[in-house]
Amino acid sequence: MVAAAAAHVLVFPCPVHGHITCMLPFAAGLLGAGLHVTFLHSDHNLRRAGGADAQLATAAASSSPRLRYASIPDGLPVDHPRDVARIVELLESLRTKASVAYRSLLAKLVRRDGDGGGFLPVTCVVADGIMPFAVDIAEELGVPALSFRTDSACAVLAYLSQPTLLELGELPFKDAGDDLDEPVHGVPGMESFLRRRDLPSQCRDCVDPLLQIAYGFTAHSGSARALVLNTAASMEREALAHIAPRMRDVFAIGPLHAMFPAPLGSSSLWREDDGCLAWLDGQADRSVVYVSLGSLTVITLDQFKEFLSGLVAAGYPFLWVLRPGMVGASRNAAVQEAIVEAGNDKAHVVEWAPQRQVLRHRAVGCFLTHAGWNSTVEAAVEGVPMVCWPFFTDQQVNSRFVGAVWKTGLDMKDVCDATVVERMVKEAMESDEFRASAQALAQQVRQDVADGGSSTAEFKRLVGFIEELSTAAGRTPVATIKKDF
Repeated sequence: MVAAAAAHVLVFPCPVHGHITCMLPFAAGLLGAGLHVTFLHSDHNLRRAGGADAQLATAAASSSPRLRYASIPDGLPVDHPRDVARIVELLESLRTKASVAYRSLLAKLVRRDGDGGGFLPVTCVVADGIMPFAVDIAEELGVPALSFRTDSACAVLAYLSQPTLLELGELPFKDAGDDLDEPVHGVPGMESFLRRRDLPSQCRDCVDPLLQIAYGFTAHSGSARALVLNTAASMEREALAHIAPRMRDVFAIGPLHAMFPAPLGSSSLWREDDGCLAWLDGQADRSVVYVSLGSLTVITLDQFKEFLSGLVAAGYPFLWVLRPGMVGASRNAAVQEAIVEAGNDKAHVVEWAPQRQVLRHRAVGCFLTHAGWNSTVEAAVEGVPMVCWPFFTDQQVNSRFVGAVWKTGLDMKDVCDATVVERMVKEAMESDEFRASAQALAQQVRQDVADGGSSTAEFKRLVGFIEELSTAAGRTPVATIKKDF
């Protein structure tokens, strides 16, 4: 077997905020294990996250001689909004246009004399699971490739279960008036608590092109050398066990941000407002509601007013992330209204926050969240109770697990009403049961990521797996061992 330093991994996240946020600490872990890493951005996001290519390359070289950043065009016009309403356009452009640039770059990086700078040739690709073309192209070029999914194992399992749901007649819903609380039995291990409303949001519209896309790239993970998930066995053991037989191998290696907390470049496409930490310093312990609906959620002005009225009625100080574009052109007016309604001393509004630092701050009592997987595991690590208002895709399943499985908070999906917001925020802030469950889950997850924990052991196994693949350079079959979770 070659030495670890001979393994050179190309890490390629889908160019959206949450996926980059998840895969940067993964890259940091690979570096810490002695591997070389090329982290592949889109040109658009590289400019937003780190400035000019030369500046990021210099920063990478100074942080580690085994790290570099590269970028390719995503195929969209410079002025394309790249927002949630046009996410299918981004995925299609990546598949049809960015894939051409990716193939060309990877072909150069696998040649010993093709990449310059004395860097070793790429010997393995870890590509975002929602970009199956990246796995296929790598294998065609003789480079072994792994699929990395940035969402939860329970969501991956729900997507994989689409054929069973169709066979049982649980999809499609017969009409818009169908009872969303009707139980769903076609997702293994979730028969006792899953409802129609808890399935990924695309399931509510079976002509939604994103549903077939999501199923397609999830099933495709079975053809990759392995599936990598940013999760812990203590959180999703049963889902992992149901996924494993359908993959060549599965690695549960998270939460990655807790395993590898040292920053590796910037993942944020907005400037984080550190001033909110000073504001939190001035608040009492567990007195603040932290509100962030993630990097893609958009809300109407009416929904904003319902959230605001409920937060004000709850009576707690709140820190609210209202990023540009989240409430359309009304953001500036919305910020002013929030501050006036709550009072200057009770509301602090920012465009973007250093979320992990916020969640571990002593002043934060609960988290009103969209239940994106990054946010869910970040709250889990810190033991913070949640109120979940999922927006789309995997967030629907995640929020059900928060409320019905882990019991670390409340699931507020499909409701945007001030009285409900007030009631649920109060309950999350005041419930000893939620806090005890959140703290117990945090303790379990911290054990998973500590030395000797399940996630740490899985990451070491993954590094060995990559080293083995790199030795063969993907040209011979690699036997895999099924993992029992």
